[in-house]
Amino acid sequence: MKTLPLDSETADLALAGGKGASLARMARAGLPVPDGFHVTTDAYRDFVSRDELNDQIMEAVSGMPAEQASRRIAALFAEREIPAETAAEIRAAHARLGADVPVAVRSSATAEDLPDMSFAGQQDTYLNVRGDGLLDAVRRCWASLWTARAIAYRASNGVPQDDVALAVVVQELVAADAAGVLFTANPVTGARDQVVINASWGLGEAVVGGQVTPDTVVVSKERGEIVEERVGDKTVMTVRTPGGTREEAVPENLRHRPVLAHAEVTRLARLATRIEELYGTPMDVEWVRREETFLVVQARPITRLRQPVEEWNDSLTGDYLWTGANLGEAIPDVMTPCTWSLVQIFIGEAMSTSKVPGFDVVGNIGGRFYMNLSVAFSVAHALGMRRRLGAIEQVFGRLPRDLDIPLLPASRLRIIRSVLPLAFTVRRRVAVNTRRMPGFLATARRRCEALRERIAATATTGELAGLWERELLPYFVEACQILEASGRQGGAALVMTRDRLRALVGEIDAEAMLTGANADGELASLGTIVGLERLAAREIDRETFARLYGHRGAHEFEVSIPRPGEDPRWIDAQLAAISESDGHAGTLLDHQREAREAAWRRFGERHPREVAKTRLRVARWNAIVRDRESARSEVVRAFWALRAFVLRAGELTGHGDDLFFLSIQEILAVLRGDDTPTAKVAVRRATYERYAALPAYPTLIIGRFDPERWAADPDRRGDIFDARGGDTPVSDTVTGFPGAPGVVEGVARVIAGPEDGGRLAPGEILVTTLTNIGWTPMFPRAAAVVTDMGAPLSHASIVARELGIPAVVGTGNATMRLRDGDRIRVDGERGTVELLER
Repeated sequence: MKTLPLDSETADLALAGGKGASLARMARAGLPVPDGFHVTTDAYRDFVSRDELNDQIMEAVSGMPAEQASRRIAALFAEREIPAETAAEIRAAHARLGADVPVAVRSSATAEDLPDMSFAGQQDTYLNVRGDGLLDAVRRCWASLWTARAIAYRASNGVPQDDVALAVVVQELVAADAAGVLFTANPVTGARDQVVINASWGLGEAVVGGQVTPDTVVVSKERGEIVEERVGDKTVMTVRTPGGTREEAVPENLRHRPVLAHAEVTRLARLATRIEELYGTPMDVEWVRREETFLVVQARPITRLRQPVEEWNDSLTGDYLWTGANLGEAIPDVMTPCTWSLVQIFIGEAMSTSKVPGFDVVGNIGGRFYMNLSVAFSVAHALGMRRRLGAIEQVFGRLPRDLDIPLLPASRLRIIRSVLPLAFTVRRRVAVNTRRMPGFLATARRRCEALRERIAATATTGELAGLWERELLPYFVEACQILEASGRQGGAALVMTRDRLRALVGEIDAEAMLTGANADGELASLGTIVGLERLAAREIDRETFARLYGHRGAHEFEVSIPRPGEDPRWIDAQLAAISESDGHAGTLLDHQREAREAAWRRFGERHPREVAKTRLRVARWNAIVRDRESARSEVVRAFWALRAFVLRAGELTGHGDDLFFLSIQEILAVLRGDDTPTAKVAVRRATYERYAALPAYPTLIIGRFDPERWAADPDRRGDIFDARGGDTPVSDTVTGFPGAPGVVEGVARVIAGPEDGGRLAPGEILVTTLTNIGWTPMFPRAAAVVTDMGAPLSHASIVARELGIPAVVGTGNATMRLRDGDRIRVDGERGTVELLER
């Protein structure tokens, strides 16, 4: 049989091609499909088997460019008549549709309309075909299997050229007054809960071919309601003529008139849902309307449908100033939903004084951590503390001069009433936790290790959920509150002590005198590099290193990423770098100790009466810095226990690392037997991957920010984005905070992330966006450090001062202005970076 009825049970992919098999399936299911028949692939294969035609086709495809091969094959088909028996079957099948019924003749290849490849538009369609023109249209459809674009498309998708055949679908041509396409999922956003309908006047070819801007209607599947509607400027339409079809102008009164009434949209959306249910996958459907009846002329799976995503973007909540500095330096990654939920708990306990009810002090912008500086500035303004706004820059980095900072849309009275009661409550809590701090810090490591052991030993999901409530959450909260206390003890002592010393002895001696936080007890920020050097010297073994220092790293807050203590390859790489470097932390600390002692001697000679009380102030400085760094380290260690908890939850529930894409509250629900949250994993994972593929966003963001649109802008800036249209100029010079004094000339090595640290050769100058403790192993190799983000109390400044490495931090534009290999001069006393040679 060379032909088959349209609804034939045997009209499968092999015999009827992709388009034909799909139409047969819908016809058998009772969907409204125009009547017709299939000219099977057997008819095609019989045609090309005669007179060595197939051999000539393969010879042309393999030996000629696609365009030349296509022309040669078209000529070969035109020279031949369809075999008489096949022609008779086609005429008989056409006659059964009615007397000289006009038909649409559509190509249907065996490698088209598949879930992973559509081949849409690769073969030909002929409309309004009558009489003897039918056989010619069938033959031309067969020849279109070998158009240049079809040959190239198969080659690019790995489809063998000698393994394809073509069927033809012949259907009654509907005298349509309107037509279009619809998608049973939103092809732009990937949303599976929407139907998107395109509609225009006349036959559907103008819509499919892109010659017209159709109406677009978006319908919610769940509610059956129109959620978006745009009326297109429908300038042309495809109409029937005695000899085929043509494009003609749409009458003026119809150009801007909606093609479909709302009731028709609803009916068409219901029809779309039936088609999707039949196939079990989102579909791309071509439809026509004859008077008030809708018919389907084609349906294929939507290929490469974008995975639906969520929007993680707190910049949309209002016109605020957001910064990625400070804590954003410690949390530089796009966060998984699990990490973000844990970070919110952390902020709620460790930064409770920054709250203003009704406004978020932190936000998730494109998956990245940002702080809302508008809150801090608004509180300072409300409390009459504008003179102390400079302290904000000491923590969060310098802001552009004359920047108009948006304040909260709240009255001064509302802010005062919100903040003062909370401040008194927190003050009492901080006092209690400051007294508890020594005991907590002394036992925290052992408590955390014991917790991880108990997590690993849990045998049931209920037992693990109970462990969270009884021990893990209280321990985590306590660690966060201790960090809050450590950061608030001494009030403004850190800023005032530094400023007073600089006034007395100048920048260089002041910074030297303030070092030594590591002298009377280990400074946690230096722990990783000191531990690695102890490991390299075989003073400790790997297990000890992992236990003492293995929780700290470049991605220490992101619970989905293994800790250095879990990754032997990371340790191997750091040990190899140490062995190849002449710079060692121990040597640098010894040199800095000598510089510190010399600075104190000079201070004693100039200000003998100030020595005793200044030593007390500096000792207090060092104690505060150590406590703060130690408390931060223990919070990070707690995040290691949190990671262990999620990993064990994945093991016990069988959901594995999918749980990192749920919030901690959702994970607890899954542990208690509710698997409903796991339905969100695919969308969350796609959202995470979407944001993670983008470059790091600007340090400062003002107003509503679209990460993807920003990333696509060739003129994007990495320092600031201002949605208000402000044109803050990019400075031609690279200046920032004096992070650590000293003047160095050398080669700039611009490093994007700690994983590229191997590119930094000893004696080169490290230039990067930000650093955190995961970068510390690079510091002994660096002649100096320059960062876009940072402030005098940031990680880069503290570590560089202790090691005696010149540093300029918070430049905002170093990575924009400096190129890899530039020769530069870094002046850590003045906070300047000079380009010497490019």
